[in-house]
Amino acid sequence: MRPSRALVLLTAGLVTFIGMPAATAADLPTDLYVASTMPCENSGSGTKALPFCTLGPAVKAAKPGQTVHVDNLPYQQEEELTIDRSGAPGKPITYVFTYMDLGPESQADTLSISGASHLVVKGLLVGERVDVVDSHDIALEGFPKPKWDGASLDIGKGSTDVRVSRSSFAKAVIGGGAQRTVFSRNTLRGSGPLSVVDAPGTTVTNNHIDNFTDEDQGIGGCEETVSVSGASTGTSVFNNVLTASGNTTCTTPQLSVAKSATSGTRADYNLIAGSEGFATVAYQWAGTTYPTAAAFLAASGQGARDILVPTTASLSGPESPAIDSADATAPGVLPVDKNGIPATDDPRVPNTGKDGGYLDRGPTETDDGLTAATLDIDHPWAPTGTKVTFKPGSDSKWPTTMTHTVDFGDGTAPAVVRPGAAADATVTHVYASPCACVVKTTATAGNGRKVTKEQKIRVTVPGELDAAFTIAPVLPAPDHGGYHLLRPLTYRVDPSRTVAPWGVKWVDVDYGDGRSAGSDGWSGGNGLRTARHTYKQPGTYEVKVTVTDVRGVESTATRSVKVDYAPSGYVAAEPWRLLDTRTDRSSVGHEYPSTVPVFDGVHLASRIPAGAAATVVLNVTVTDATQDTHLSVWPSEQARPATSNVNVRAGGTSSNMVTVPVGADGQVKAQLNAGKAALIVDFVGYYQPNAGNRFSPITPTRVLDTRTSGGALGGNKRRSVKVAGVNGIPADAKAVAVNLTGTGATQEAFVSVFQDPLRRPHKGSNLNVEPGKDKSNQAIVPVGPNGTVTLFTNTGSTHLVLDVVGYYSKDGKALFTPVVPKRLADTRTTGKVAPGAATTVSGLPANSVGAVLNVTATDTTAPGFLTAYAFGGRVPAASSLNTLPGRTVPNHVTTPVGPGGRVSIFNSHGGPNHVITDLLGYFTTG
Repeated sequence: MRPSRALVLLTAGLVTFIGMPAATAADLPTDLYVASTMPCENSGSGTKALPFCTLGPAVKAAKPGQTVHVDNLPYQQEEELTIDRSGAPGKPITYVFTYMDLGPESQADTLSISGASHLVVKGLLVGERVDVVDSHDIALEGFPKPKWDGASLDIGKGSTDVRVSRSSFAKAVIGGGAQRTVFSRNTLRGSGPLSVVDAPGTTVTNNHIDNFTDEDQGIGGCEETVSVSGASTGTSVFNNVLTASGNTTCTTPQLSVAKSATSGTRADYNLIAGSEGFATVAYQWAGTTYPTAAAFLAASGQGARDILVPTTASLSGPESPAIDSADATAPGVLPVDKNGIPATDDPRVPNTGKDGGYLDRGPTETDDGLTAATLDIDHPWAPTGTKVTFKPGSDSKWPTTMTHTVDFGDGTAPAVVRPGAAADATVTHVYASPCACVVKTTATAGNGRKVTKEQKIRVTVPGELDAAFTIAPVLPAPDHGGYHLLRPLTYRVDPSRTVAPWGVKWVDVDYGDGRSAGSDGWSGGNGLRTARHTYKQPGTYEVKVTVTDVRGVESTATRSVKVDYAPSGYVAAEPWRLLDTRTDRSSVGHEYPSTVPVFDGVHLASRIPAGAAATVVLNVTVTDATQDTHLSVWPSEQARPATSNVNVRAGGTSSNMVTVPVGADGQVKAQLNAGKAALIVDFVGYYQPNAGNRFSPITPTRVLDTRTSGGALGGNKRRSVKVAGVNGIPADAKAVAVNLTGTGATQEAFVSVFQDPLRRPHKGSNLNVEPGKDKSNQAIVPVGPNGTVTLFTNTGSTHLVLDVVGYYSKDGKALFTPVVPKRLADTRTTGKVAPGAATTVSGLPANSVGAVLNVTATDTTAPGFLTAYAFGGRVPAASSLNTLPGRTVPNHVTTPVGPGGRVSIFNSHGGPNHVITDLLGYFTTG
């Protein structure tokens, strides 16, 4: 084999084929652009930022040396493209077409090049015809095949020096006096696919030309595969694969040269294959047919190195006679094939090409399949002084032809594995200094094609394995959209502080809650992998990390971590109904074996961006109870707390706002302590770390009392109340926390308080009123237009009292930290709170400025109300909870907190009450 000579010959062929040298970069003008998939302008200048919409204006504007880039032929492009503008010698106008797909909307029906010269057209998808008329120095390259039959090519009417390469057509006719046409590395498949008529000096090299005829389907006649006729003297036909396919009884020549065209015509190194259904003969020369290459050679002096095979079945695989058997010096030879692969020496096949060359016959080269390099490192993480072994490789089917280099990444000279080495050849290296090095291997094929791969390696200081780690909460980023889930109480364990001279084989994390996880420690040279874990409930846990290196050595580190909910801002939402067991004919009961999920982060994320919500705010209504009972709501996957949220009597309806953390599975749960009832849950808003607004508690302030102003609110009526921009509440407040009380109701009804006076939520209520009973409930309401909120009752009439207890704004004071509901105080163990007296509730963090409580009054003997306020402060002229004799009444209460983390609850008048206080969360200014 003599590859160096073959490569020289191929390079020479390329210079012959291309022709004149290209212009220098300094001579080339600005490129032009055509694209209709972005803002475009046909009357513009065709820049990349503002391209032409269609090709016509670009053709008119193009100047010699310019390139016109057409990105996905515009959908409304003319069906017939005409290019009639010329470049200049050495400065052609080049048209480059690229496609996002090969659909019919991306093609031209026809391309006509007429009266033009010095043009290059690359990559155009044509459906029907390509015509070149009266044109000079034209190059057509890389025309792809459509998804159907393909276009026909017609070169004629005096055209000269037309070059067609690396393209696909159904049929080609070169005629009409065309001279010096070069047809190389193309694919033709059609009936009578190539005709050269009155076209002297035509070159047909390295093509696959398939004559497809099917008499049963009426496709084709008895045309020759390649026909050279008329005054087509001096024609060259080299290195082609000529095949016949289909079904016909015709006796059709594969290569036919008429007597008028034999002068100076040469043909050799062609591969001719017949078909089982196609009666063909190999040659016709000057009107006489010849069935064999020997007979053809004897009569014409041509085809000495032609190969004839009976069927196309022998043309595939390494046994194909087309491999390494062509003439690399033939006219029109291109050094790269139809797919851009250079001439490649197949080591499995003897080099039978001219002068021992290895060019293949036909438009494509047999390839080694090289697409990726590989690299195995026995010690990708080791201390200095360690002998590290590297095994380079690739996915080449011809590994013995490959050259591999390994650059160790530390500045030392790369190592080389030469062609012919064993497939498992290795190189070794000893690193002198610690580094986080990037090792790069390059695999080079016999034809010069290269692929690379990089891999990180860690070189460390010698020493002993010493495990260490950090653990911290995983919180959503400030710009977190929430459409992927991030549960509260999620912590990240990072063992990257471990001192590990040798590679880590395994890291085991015991989270201290009965669960553990393990993973391989190697992370591509970046260090030890972090682990993420969601705890089911807050608490203090002993976390233990055990690291094992590749030598089997273990090291363990342990530390205590306090797991808790993170402070969060409030995100207001338009209320919407999350659950109504009346509509799905189910009910909540104490005897259910499992509690009922009423919130799911996956479901919620489809309505609002709450995938990282730590806490949800709900309005919960219990109705149709079968007996006196109460409902508890708490985070899923945690034990049910000894607290309550809604108390209801048999046959009655009661509602209350509930603030509750989200469980590890993204849910909260609810359960009755006795009997059954229907459950209605309205979503109000949520708290999320690094999101929302801060809360500012205020002394409860009355903003509406219809008993003294405006009169009772009638059924199906609305009334707006200003809450922001007054009473010390800033005008930019996003939401307000209010206590809503209904009194003097004429019939059972519901009351809603909402943001937009013109758009009341169709489902969702805040308070259920009854005649003769004062009832209250807290709500968090987004602020509407002009700083207002709006009230509505569905029927009857009722007086309403509205007290503001705080507001949410960007510049508010405090963030909210939820807790698993827990009981702070219960006077049933210490004695009732007498009228005019207060009870003190302690147990809140000393730095808290506000608290969210569920306050319940029970064993009441007379109507009255309770007021929560900061310990040490003055009793405000507002109510937090209205008491009813013989009834147990709860309410969600938001209140300021006094010194020492204490809250006072005052019994205004009426009879003595037992007061039960449950903590739902607190606000701090941290």
